[in-house]
Amino acid sequence: MRIEDYALIGDTQSAALIGRNGSIDWLCLPRFDSPSCFARLLGDESNGFWRLAAAGRDRAARRAYIEDSLVLATDWETSTGTARVIDFMPVRSGNPDLVRVVEGLSGIVEMTTEIRIRFDYGRIVPWARRAGGHLHAIGGPDSVWVHSPVPLRGGDYRHEATFTVTAGQRMPFVFTWHPSHQPQPRAIDPLAELGLTVRAWQDWAARCGYHGPWRDAVVRSLITLKALTYSPTGGIVAAPTTSLPERLGGVRNWDYRYCWLRDAAMTLDALLRAGYVEEADAWRVWLLRAIAGRPEDHQIMYGVAGERRLPEMTLDWLPGYENSAPVRIGNGAAGQFQLDVYGQVVNALYRARKRGMPPDDYTWALLVKGAEFLEHNWDRPDEGLWEVRGPRRHFVHSKIMAWLAMDRMTQGAAELGRTGPFDRWCALRDRIHAEVCDKGYDPERNTFTQSYGSRELDAALLQIPIVGFLPPDDPRVIGTVEAVERELTSDGFVLRYPVAEVNPVDGLPGGEGAFLACSFWLAQARAMIGRHDEAVELFERLVALSNDVGLLAEEYDRETGRQLGNFPQAFTHVHLIHTAQALSEEVGGGLSQVRRTRPR
Repeated sequence: MRIEDYALIGDTQSAALIGRNGSIDWLCLPRFDSPSCFARLLGDESNGFWRLAAAGRDRAARRAYIEDSLVLATDWETSTGTARVIDFMPVRSGNPDLVRVVEGLSGIVEMTTEIRIRFDYGRIVPWARRAGGHLHAIGGPDSVWVHSPVPLRGGDYRHEATFTVTAGQRMPFVFTWHPSHQPQPRAIDPLAELGLTVRAWQDWAARCGYHGPWRDAVVRSLITLKALTYSPTGGIVAAPTTSLPERLGGVRNWDYRYCWLRDAAMTLDALLRAGYVEEADAWRVWLLRAIAGRPEDHQIMYGVAGERRLPEMTLDWLPGYENSAPVRIGNGAAGQFQLDVYGQVVNALYRARKRGMPPDDYTWALLVKGAEFLEHNWDRPDEGLWEVRGPRRHFVHSKIMAWLAMDRMTQGAAELGRTGPFDRWCALRDRIHAEVCDKGYDPERNTFTQSYGSRELDAALLQIPIVGFLPPDDPRVIGTVEAVERELTSDGFVLRYPVAEVNPVDGLPGGEGAFLACSFWLAQARAMIGRHDEAVELFERLVALSNDVGLLAEEYDRETGRQLGNFPQAFTHVHLIHTAQALSEEVGGGLSQVRRTRPR
């Protein structure tokens, strides 16, 4: 399966990826960052999967989410009839469940299923047995029950069955995980849970406050962000996968099953603008718990419950997606110094208050401590937005975000009547601004640069007008946008920064695809500098890259026409939402001057 051949289901605590061939190739339980039960996505059949499909068919005829939900319906057509497989994960009330319901639509259809349960990222083959007419698999701390009226035959460390469905008949399968030291959990009613799950997602989607021309794409993106939220804590993971490559066969493979402050801060703004105050407030509470303590101990990412120890290691028994090794779990970037996250967090909380989220003394006290830390550390080099693994540099984007933090602190203090070193913050804000304009700008080329003294560009510079560092009509802003278009685009899609086989900036070999979030930034920047038609054209090209169920990965490879990177990617969907909102606002609500389109 290509990356874009997968669809997502989840219960806002974990998620599964299901291919067009009816195979669940990735599932981690009980949390997003837990070891997997199925890992064929990063290996082969021996690493675990669960396929449910029409006999003799390699790909489904069609599939779609039941309208405005995360319940997937996949249709299988044969010469004798049509059947539908409905996949979902019910809202969790105890142990996690995954439900697959086979429904006959017409005629009679022969179906096949094969399941290979493999714990610990495909490494542990569990002990499986029949118990009470159901399949029970156990290995170390993990235990799984598979309930179904269809008897599964065991052999060669797998279980399989062939059965038929007729029109109107339903055959449910329920996969339930629980800790192996606990007793067998109570079985759920899968058909009742189906109706409850559909309604729960549709009720949530109905609250969306965006009514512009790209509502379908925005709602699907919002549902995806909700699916990537760990509901017990409010933390939002960057993606439900690890090690999907940024270049096929390359080493740019990272674990994204954690909560980046930057990504989550931007998600907060998207949720608030769409009317989801409850989810935004849950994230704010998660943030305050996660960063509680000394500002110098703040990390750029945390576990879904706020964990700080995310040691990076490789899983040598997995060959990687299309032999893209190594497969990594954990993320060493958690220990990096990235200056921009301070600005992202302060700005997100500032915008949250402007959109009606009430301020509180505890949040302000933490922000003041963060501002004090920035006063003494803003001029340090860092690893920057892109988490380079080369030497630290004075990245221009990082300095701009330090400016943003101090700008929002001064505005917040004035608007709320808060006490603080107001004059000192104003002076520092102006000092950072002057330094960036002096050391981070190339007057010969009329563009800002990636870092002080460099001639390289960086797509993050497109954030300059978006965050308000300079007005959109400033010649330096226009020059920077044009320079990015000239030097960092491939067929109109934007690269993060120049990459090569030997790259002194990020310290990694090989290239990567176009970064979709950066491409959305370019669309927004074009609109801000007055190029509205070009902005809409690029935005609609990007939306059209979505797969058949509206999902986007981190990157896109123009040469092969394939999505790359972890999938689905919160950062991409966040900026789809931001750009749709911005373009709609640019044209007075977006109801008359832009084309009405529906994504594929």
